[in-house]
Amino acid sequence: MFWRKSKSDALNPLKLIVGLGNPGQRYSMTKHNVGYWVINELLRRYRIGKLRGMCGALVGTTEWDGGEAVYAKPTTYMNNSGEAVSALLNRFNLSISDLCVVYDDLNLEIGVIRLRKNGSDGGHNGMKSIIRHLNTQEFPRLRIGIGAPNQSQTDYVLSGFDEFDQNRIDRVVRRAADAVEMLIEDDIQTAMSQFNGKVVGLADECD
Repeated sequence: MFWRKSKSDALNPLKLIVGLGNPGQRYSMTKHNVGYWVINELLRRYRIGKLRGMCGALVGTTEWDGGEAVYAKPTTYMNNSGEAVSALLNRFNLSISDLCVVYDDLNLEIGVIRLRKNGSDGGHNGMKSIIRHLNTQEFPRLRIGIGAPNQSQTDYVLSGFDEFDQNRIDRVVRRAADAVEMLIEDDIQTAMSQFNGKVVGLADECD
């Protein structure tokens, strides 16, 4: 499945879901790429294998009643994420309320997801870039906890999870993808009430 064209040969997207991360194999399994992982999970669910490069991002769509959901992974590197997000909103003629940015958050423990209608950048460089380019912080976002570092922040976010935490975050990523689906199918308020908080049943320590 890829692009479904209307009679006017134009896309009719409902939502733009952007997962933040850094492109390339070097960064693929780092904590900073959790946003990418959620997009990958959604692409897997809808069997979207081939993506289109546009506006500084890799883009695919899925069909929903009345239009499409657009999934994007910026390839501009984290600190310039706003370039791609701004260009994609313009490309698809979407308002910022149609946007949802998915990204990692040091301020939330592993296992917690938090969907919000707006907010500050929270010290996240990708979000700083997006807020700067859009000139507003009034857009939805889905934060995924990666825990606080016990080392430099840069080294921490650019490192991978240990085996135990990787197993936990894999479950969180699937839960976050569920939240995105509800956001698209229903509305953000419903998704917030059902998905915000710690993923149920997630172990806090090894058996």
